[in-house]
Amino acid sequence: MSTEVREMPIDAWVREEVEIPEGVEVTIEGNLVKVKGPKGELEREFRYPGVRIFEEDGKIVVFKEFPRRKDIAIARTFKAHIANMIKGVTEGFQYKLKVLYSHFPVTVKVQGDEVLIENFLGEKNPRRAKILPGVTVKVMGQEIIVESIDKEKAGQTAANIEQATRINKWDRRVFQDGIYIVEKAGKPIKF
Repeated sequence: MSTEVREMPIDAWVREEVEIPEGVEVTIEGNLVKVKGPKGELEREFRYPGVRIFEEDGKIVVFKEFPRRKDIAIARTFKAHIANMIKGVTEGFQYKLKVLYSHFPVTVKVQGDEVLIENFLGEKNPRRAKILPGVTVKVMGQEIIVESIDKEKAGQTAANIEQATRINKWDRRVFQDGIYIVEKAGKPIKF
């Protein structure tokens, strides 16, 4: 299959490009994109009819001929995922969570591939949150730091921890206890 792009009117195709920085190695095998950098290696399969991904002049190109609106959205989504993979293997992703309580002192520990939240709202049994593979969780006092080279796994682990302390059947205006995400991938969250 040729990676050459034919001359067509500009609105007859969509072409999204991602720059490959120094120190990052990208391998494309069909629909599988592998990105290797100083922090590790990620791979992901991108599959959508008619969308081609190839390397050209130090850039990764996502290309689709005669796109519809959905095809353009898919091409831009693929571009964003590839850019996140490159950022992950060079810088990594970090999520910060804050432990808040006013009624019962909460203890948070990492045990194996789970986060244990003890004494939440005075409960006898600890609440548990799953840590996905490739993610590290550090508990430092009332702050929890989730780090990974894969943005989706880091975000899902942070969401698992936040959801483990979700309160049902109690008034959220009074019982604001819980663990909340305060920074997503280096960007503070506005409340």
